[in-house]
Amino acid sequence: MSLPVGSYVVELRTGRVGRVMGHEGPYLQLRPVGGGREWDCPPDGVRAATDAERISAATAYANARSRGEVP
Repeated sequence: MSLPVGSYVVELRTGRVGRVMGHEGPYLQLRPVGGGREWDCPPDGVRAATDAERISAATAYANARSRGEVP
């Protein structure tokens, strides 16, 4: 599966939602919604995120930010 940079995916192992930032060797580079440290994941370890999953991750980040838990 070829995922374009900027698409949102769910890592199957952890359930984390991330945005595809690039491809490095055999891995995808993913960044959490709202920013943060990127992590590598094999392309067969992700699936496309639904709109509901993407919105839920963005809402969770906004709530954490309003509580001062993240910058």
